[in-house]
Amino acid sequence: MYLHVNITVTGATGFIGRHLVESLARERHSVRALSRAAWDVLAGEPPPESLTGVDAVVHLAGSPVAQRWTPWAKKEIRASRVKGTHHLVTALSTMKQRPMVLVCASAIGIYGDRGDEVLTEASPVATGFLADVCREWESEADLAESLGVRVVKLRFGIALGRKGGALEKMLPPFRAFMGGRLGTGSQWMSWIHIDDIVGLIRYALAYPLTGVVNATAPNPVRNSEFTRELGATLHRPAIFPVPAAALKIMLGDMASVLLASQRVLPKAAETGGYRFAYPELGPALRNLSN
Repeated sequence: MYLHVNITVTGATGFIGRHLVESLARERHSVRALSRAAWDVLAGEPPPESLTGVDAVVHLAGSPVAQRWTPWAKKEIRASRVKGTHHLVTALSTMKQRPMVLVCASAIGIYGDRGDEVLTEASPVATGFLADVCREWESEADLAESLGVRVVKLRFGIALGRKGGALEKMLPPFRAFMGGRLGTGSQWMSWIHIDDIVGLIRYALAYPLTGVVNATAPNPVRNSEFTRELGATLHRPAIFPVPAAALKIMLGDMASVLLASQRVLPKAAETGGYRFAYPELGPALRNLSN
């Protein structure tokens, strides 16, 4: 186990970043929180003072994927992740004293639409816009290994939490009695509770995980089961399906993310000793809906 006292967090005001910074601050870690205002990831390297003397870096910065994928948005999504990570690693390369570990965000979108196939960290990656972005993103992070930095690439699943993440967008239609499955509902959803996202990041900081780590709960469910469970938790019916064609009209190409089937298992995390606080969907949703 490693003790990291000084930690820099990029994307610190985002959904995951806020929860992580609060968790680290509660235990009196010294956190240097880099927001968009503090570092423009496209403009160049982060401020030198944000990295000097730190023990670890958690890199979460990037333009949101959950938006309509216009040509401009796709360019921004790719550049904010690929160029941003490149600028960060370049900054680390110029330092005499470098952090011991870089924990870099990635996403299970790298696996593409895989039906019922069980996916682990050893599974081959896909092609397509989001998969290509994730692959380039991770490749930039890997360059830090040559600097003597331990690199952990957390492939986040569907993040569930209060005041942000996927659940915030799902709750209003369900509470209005208008919730239901997406498309056929047969697609697998690999989800994770925000407490386990923070827990996995902190575990990756403290213990010698390395390389790709799937940040998903160990029990993915089909979309139809997810919507039934959410409806039951909220005491609402889940009887109003959203057709795939309607999603594509509303969201364009981004609808493919919601309709893709990804049955992802967190083998590396479990083998590495992490114990999930919320391995099952029901308790996770009940916790977040209270």
